Amino acid sequence: MTAATKPRRAQEGPNWRQIVARYQKSDVRRAVGQIFTSVVPFLVMMVVMYFSLRVSYWLTLLLAIPTAGFMVRTFIVFHDCGHGSFFPNRKANDVVGFITGVLTFTPYFRWRHAHAVHHATAGDLDRREMGDIWTLTVDEYLDAPRWKRVAYRIYRNPLMIFTVGAWLSFLVLQRIPNPKDGKRERYSILWTDLALLLIFVAAGFTIGMGDFLRILLPTFFIGTSVGVWLFYVQHQFEGVYWERHQNWSYVDAALKGSSYYELPKILQWFSGNIGFHHIHHLSPRIPNYYLEQAYSENELFHVKPITLRSSMQSLKFRLYDEEHHRLVGFGYVKEARKLRAASAVAAQPAA
Repeated sequence: MTAATKPRRAQEGPNWRQIVARYQKSDVRRAVGQIFTSVVPFLVMMVVMYFSLRVSYWLTLLLAIPTAGFMVRTFIVFHDCGHGSFFPNRKANDVVGFITGVLTFTPYFRWRHAHAVHHATAGDLDRREMGDIWTLTVDEYLDAPRWKRVAYRIYRNPLMIFTVGAWLSFLVLQRIPNPKDGKRERYSILWTDLALLLIFVAAGFTIGMGDFLRILLPTFFIGTSVGVWLFYVQHQFEGVYWERHQNWSYVDAALKGSSYYELPKILQWFSGNIGFHHIHHLSPRIPNYYLEQAYSENELFHVKPITLRSSMQSLKFRLYDEEHHRLVGFGYVKEARKLRAASAVAAQPAA
């Protein structure tokens, strides 16, 4: 690779490495406290849901909403363990990461590898490999065969992404090894699946499989849908940064390619501060319990936020328009075809 084709390292921000270094510290007390406000209430709420079955299933379904919130919060613990930021001890991160991975149907070491790739390639149009929402450029869509365009349209339908797509991702795709997975990642899938099998068998012999599924499924469906929505809006928003590899910048990809999702405090708490996603992408070693402090104390991180209301605009985005550096909907395809046809005509030599 020549100097001309190497991805540039951005110079934005005053001493950003020194800034993030101040928050790249793990606190055992905070970590344990967060387990008691995420994993423990998640398990307690599952028990409460079981006893609510004797009252009314409508009550059980209502309780599934806060229980799913604690499931999302448990996933944030899992997520930080995967980055090695939750505890100062690597072994503690791996053990807690594995346990919370089982509770959230996600193989820890397999996910950790895939997520590391996501962090290393986010915003890079030439390295859309792993851990991203499938996104085509306008030109790629126009050049794609019909079957691929149809498949892409189905996939990018919000009802598909946030329901069936989310459920299949956690229930099925997380159970299937990737050809690029190493031995550790494959064993991670195996041990997670065995642990889940034991939980299902134990539940079947104790409370009964029917009641267990009546508790688990609504919680799982809500939790995974919310989780995928959070991931979607973190990288699919107006003004998002995407570049080809030779022009790609790590800092720009973090601060401009990852959103600051300004949520109401209660939702910020349930989502484990993951709304400060631009800071997290700049430094994944900052644990979630220091992200808000990092934001408050540094002007570098005061980027334009997206709110709960404005984030709904992200639902219209389907393709990336490289020429104008923006996300667009499928409605732009017709105009793009016309522009391409006009350009082809203009390029023809005069008679």
